Amino acid sequence: MSYYLHKFRLFYGGNVVYNLPNILTLSRIAVIPLIFLSAYSNFCFVNYFAGVLFIAASVTDYYDGKLARARGEVSAFGRLLDPIADKLLVATALVVILVKHVKIGGEDVAIISKISYIPVFVILCRELLVSGLREFLREVNVGLPVTRLAKWKTGFQMVALSMLFFKGWFIWGGLGEILLWVAGVLTFVTGYQYFEKSIEYIKSENSKKTPKKSAKSKK
Repeated sequence: MSYYLHKFRLFYGGNVVYNLPNILTLSRIAVIPLIFLSAYSNFCFVNYFAGVLFIAASVTDYYDGKLARARGEVSAFGRLLDPIADKLLVATALVVILVKHVKIGGEDVAIISKISYIPVFVILCRELLVSGLREFLREVNVGLPVTRLAKWKTGFQMVALSMLFFKGWFIWGGLGEILLWVAGVLTFVTGYQYFEKSIEYIKSENSKKTPKKSAKSKK
């Protein structure tokens, strides 16, 4: 075991993997199976436990990048893993709230109504779309920076999903469903903005490749 740990450490460049920001990112991935397994129980306390794990994971999403920059510990490993951890966390939470029921007043109640499947669908499709666009633009050395509106979208997503895990306690479930729709609208808008930027790049490349007609050819 020590041999493989040594090789792992050498492969990723010394102790880069073991710095605090990367440990926070890895911890975010570690709780994902526990959040997923909560889908198999309809007891409120299991739901609340999954919600606490999701909130803790969301907090690490904010602090891992901030700590990496503040401590000068930005690494290729962290840049690779951070967006993957974010997407896995959000996708897992969305799947759980789609299938999960909780006991309220002795009855099994769905976490969200069927009409709210729409923002869930939009969010999942947007994540796939943006991942594909980033992959395409990365190959041609074109960046796709995160906009301020995209950050607001992420904030609404995390808050909405956190509240939905606490359905049955006060008004958090209903409020979370409303915020999920807000997140869905912001998700659609930011996804369209990223798609529009990609189309602009494609148009500019096509215009460069299209030969200009000479003045004689127009006569």
